[in-house]
Amino acid sequence: MKPLFRRIAVTAVWLAVVGSAMGLLAAYSNTPGLVASAPTMWPAGAGIALERDRPTLVLLAHPHCPCTRATLGELEILMAENQGRVSARVVFIRPNEFTEEWVKTDLWRTATAIPGVTVSVDEAGTEAHLFHAETSGQTPLFDRSGALIFEGGITESRGHAGDNAGRSAITALLHSSSIPYSNLRARTRTKDEDDRRRAPIVTPVFGCPLFAANCAAGETKCKK
Repeated sequence: MKPLFRRIAVTAVWLAVVGSAMGLLAAYSNTPGLVASAPTMWPAGAGIALERDRPTLVLLAHPHCPCTRATLGELEILMAENQGRVSARVVFIRPNEFTEEWVKTDLWRTATAIPGVTVSVDEAGTEAHLFHAETSGQTPLFDRSGALIFEGGITESRGHAGDNAGRSAITALLHSSSIPYSNLRARTRTKDEDDRRRAPIVTPVFGCPLFAANCAAGETKCKK
């Protein structure tokens, strides 16, 4: 093969490999995590207190999820834009086999530095189970009566900082005197539920799994 043709062939192969890798990365970045529907009312037995004078936001997080850094950045913006309008709780999961030091990562320190946010440890994932959370970054919002008005994430994709549907929806809800509801997702409700309410606003959650393989002993970060 002549040198020129060889260089062209090598370049073509290189471009194909790079293009394929970039495509896989883009697909991963835009693939949301599993979202289990949050309870329609504040769960009984929750260790987190529901505020009665303003809505309560709960962010369930894995302390080693790299995607959650962007989520915390969006939460900081959200809190700055809605001072006094919402009570925010960030809850970091700690499986039984890990020490409390395992939880207190740079993500923990970032969360504790956000004004107006209370940070706590979720022992054995008890709170995550009560709020039906499966993915780090899942952020349900409940009104003063304990009714779910938003569930989902507050980033546009994995690790992406910037304007997104989740943060915009929460801000709109917090600035509304009537707390509007959305029919973005139909939901089957039982007669025991408040059928006067429509479905809460729902957005995708981009983050690592809270449970299973990423929480196995010896892991230092979430598996992708």
